[in-house]
Amino acid sequence: MNKKQKKTLWRIGASVITLVAAGTISRLTEMPQWAELIMYLIPYLIIGYDILIKAGKGILNRQMFDENFLMSAATIGALALGEFGEGAAVMLLYQIGELFQSIAVGKSRRDISALMDICPDTANVEEDGRIVEIDPYDVEVGREIIVRPGERIPIDGIITDGTTTLDTSALTGESLPADAAPGTEVHSGSINMTGLIRIRTTKEFDRSTAARIMELVEESGSRKSRSENFITKFARYYTPAVSFGALALALAVPLVRLGITHTAPEWGSWIMRALTFLVISCPCALVISIPLSFFSGIGGAGRRGILIKGSNYLETLARTKYVVFDKTGTITRGVFEVEGVHHNSMEQQQLLEYAALAESGSNHPIANSIRNACKTTPDTSRVTEVKELAGLGIKAVIDGKELAVGNEKLMRELNIDYHNCHKPGTIVHIAVDGSYAGHILISDVIKPTSELAAAELKRAGIKKTVMLTGDTAEVAQPVAKAVGIDEVYSGLLPADKVDMVEKLLSCKGEKEVLAFVGDGINDAPVLARADVGIAMGALGSDAAIEAADIVLMDDDPLKIAKAVGISKKCMRIVYENIYFALGVKLICLALGALGLANMWLAVFADVGVMIIAVLNAVRTYN
Repeated sequence: MNKKQKKTLWRIGASVITLVAAGTISRLTEMPQWAELIMYLIPYLIIGYDILIKAGKGILNRQMFDENFLMSAATIGALALGEFGEGAAVMLLYQIGELFQSIAVGKSRRDISALMDICPDTANVEEDGRIVEIDPYDVEVGREIIVRPGERIPIDGIITDGTTTLDTSALTGESLPADAAPGTEVHSGSINMTGLIRIRTTKEFDRSTAARIMELVEESGSRKSRSENFITKFARYYTPAVSFGALALALAVPLVRLGITHTAPEWGSWIMRALTFLVISCPCALVISIPLSFFSGIGGAGRRGILIKGSNYLETLARTKYVVFDKTGTITRGVFEVEGVHHNSMEQQQLLEYAALAESGSNHPIANSIRNACKTTPDTSRVTEVKELAGLGIKAVIDGKELAVGNEKLMRELNIDYHNCHKPGTIVHIAVDGSYAGHILISDVIKPTSELAAAELKRAGIKKTVMLTGDTAEVAQPVAKAVGIDEVYSGLLPADKVDMVEKLLSCKGEKEVLAFVGDGINDAPVLARADVGIAMGALGSDAAIEAADIVLMDDDPLKIAKAVGISKKCMRIVYENIYFALGVKLICLALGALGLANMWLAVFADVGVMIIAVLNAVRTYN
């Protein structure tokens, strides 16, 4: 408990003691009504003074129609009618409910804060042979920092010295430690568990992974869902309406009955009905539990390494019926290996060397696999010209020879006869001075959880799964079949993927949602065009965090199904709270207007419903 909650708990205890004492004394002794009122005012003011102050400020600011005004009007009215015990007890129970709600909200906020508390306030650097702490904002890119065992890494970088084990659970949601050695890229927010390491920073502090995550979580609260906006607008009109309804119940209805029956109304009875009506009508359960449900859902997802940029995206994701996947890096590991060199007209090693030189400036996984397969480190000074052709490949001049390295589309464009491979995989064709020189067969590896992820999505209510890839049908079809993808579209250029998503969007129902899952770097246009963009394995990728609505911090496709499951559970709880709170209140309001409900039923309709709704909302975190 925080200081404010402890103070409220102390006030509750003091109010209970004085209320019980007042009740006991009033039953055992006869005293004037004014003396009894003063005695009950003690517990009433102990527990309710802050509510009265807030109500007074609201009236002065012309913003009187809130729960503080409703509770103050109802309890003061009860005291004025001589119902001293009920007036004080209602205020006491209301504050108990508020404390309960505050504790629940505080827990969710602490969970969010724990997610955000992943950036150290200092960074260790070496100056004059001593390790000193400085503000991480003052660490420039390329400077070496030192991280001791047990400390969090403050800035993204590459280990230059030392070996260790890293705990990345705050970023990825996975508890399995990862080994790190010189040359390993590390991300801020990870915990150095075993050895002292030195890191050369590659980003500024405010652009590092942990800082970007904190920024993302902080901004998520500003993007409200339709349900939250509805509740906000509903409360804005609902509270004044029930206030005037209570006024009409206290004055207009008795006067109408007087005109019809010509009998004097029992004003006290009607005013008590109106006060009961006010307590019942308090919209706390809705105003508190709906945002708390989304807040808890976002926090629970974040704990699992799923960062959702706002409750509006959480609500949209729950209506997802179509999931479209990129292949490389999403369904497959994106770890390519050269399986063979076929139809080559020159030595295998020389062909690999030419291909590695042509791809020397590329970070694409296929280029990395070719360079890894080349047994020697090629001299890049031999490359004089390089031209990258989007969706086709690369043209380069090496040792004065013109090389074309790419897919079959590139060969057709250059009018070069090529040979297809008899094995499935990614085929990199190579031509030298306009003549076909052979091709390299490269295979990708399907992630171990891809098949389970597709099955879990089907169980979560997804109608259709689709895979889009630039690979050939011979490569794509076996992958889709092994994973259980419903449809596959192959041989697509980046622009073709956008066009295909456009077609899929036009075919879905109006209320159905299409989500696209990609690696967040080269799929940014498609991520932005889909109803919901999900960036996969985006740890350390600014492009992914900017382009996507939902960011999965590691490469596990099973988290896509988890994200959908969290969103559906969250929305189910939101609607449960809306229907439950409105249903109970409407029934109790009707009973109160008919004189069949007393203050104690009113307290249940307000405080009891609020506690039940808050407890239900907190379930979204788990």
